[in-house]
Amino acid sequence: MTKQFINFNGEIVPSEQQLLTVANRGFKYGDGLFESMRLLNGKLMFAELHSERIRKGLRLLKMDSWSHVDTWFIGEKVDELVRRNKTGLDARVRLTAFRNGEGFYNPSANHMAYVLEASKLTDSTYKLNEKGLIIDVYDEITKPVNILSNLKTCNSLIYVLAGIFKNQNLLDEVMVLNNNGFLCESMSCNVFVVYDKKLYTPALSEGCIAGVMRQVIIKLAKENSIELVEAQISPDILNAADEVFLTNAARGIQWVMGYNNKRYFNEVSRFLNEKLNLL
Repeated sequence: MTKQFINFNGEIVPSEQQLLTVANRGFKYGDGLFESMRLLNGKLMFAELHSERIRKGLRLLKMDSWSHVDTWFIGEKVDELVRRNKTGLDARVRLTAFRNGEGFYNPSANHMAYVLEASKLTDSTYKLNEKGLIIDVYDEITKPVNILSNLKTCNSLIYVLAGIFKNQNLLDEVMVLNNNGFLCESMSCNVFVVYDKKLYTPALSEGCIAGVMRQVIIKLAKENSIELVEAQISPDILNAADEVFLTNAARGIQWVMGYNNKRYFNEVSRFLNEKLNLL
């Protein structure tokens, strides 16, 4: 296996090298955020949207130097790392940023530190899954709706527990509800539902992650005259929907085949995936 490297605060080091201590705030308090991205045919897809979301998140978390994490910074660091890791033209990239100050809940400083990872992918397009996903609703713990809800923070316990539920029930993915009992997102994706010839997705005010691929799909739908509604959505819609599909930056679109005894089509998801690959 080819030796892999990471970028730790601007320094390329072996991925197995131990770098963090027990004082790390990301470890102790989940004091940070992360961003998953996709390198496709040598191009970092939607780099401006990713850098904009990272800067917004760092600003909300009150970390210094947030303005330095722009499109140029991310592109340069990604190019350097994928060359070192010999991933070729297609890779999954993750940037994790955390507060580097000491202290307890009240940090002594607000300096930003980061880790950049890049791993090889085999697909050179956004590939729609051949077999649809089987899903269920995870409702043991709901997601609170607040100013941090739209961020991918390092505090991800609800998704970890949802993942355990998924594994225990032999599912492909699970839906997460917000604290008002409405559809929020899936364990790792944003959610879209086709019902009565309209495309629905939970509004950002419902606490879902403000996904980059979510933005892209909303734009594609509008450009192709698909009526789209961002709304408060009851999970009961899963029993009546014509289609359900999930989106994230790394995989693009993944269509859902079944929920309980309900089975879905994949016409809209297939159409949008074709349009996505033309970008």
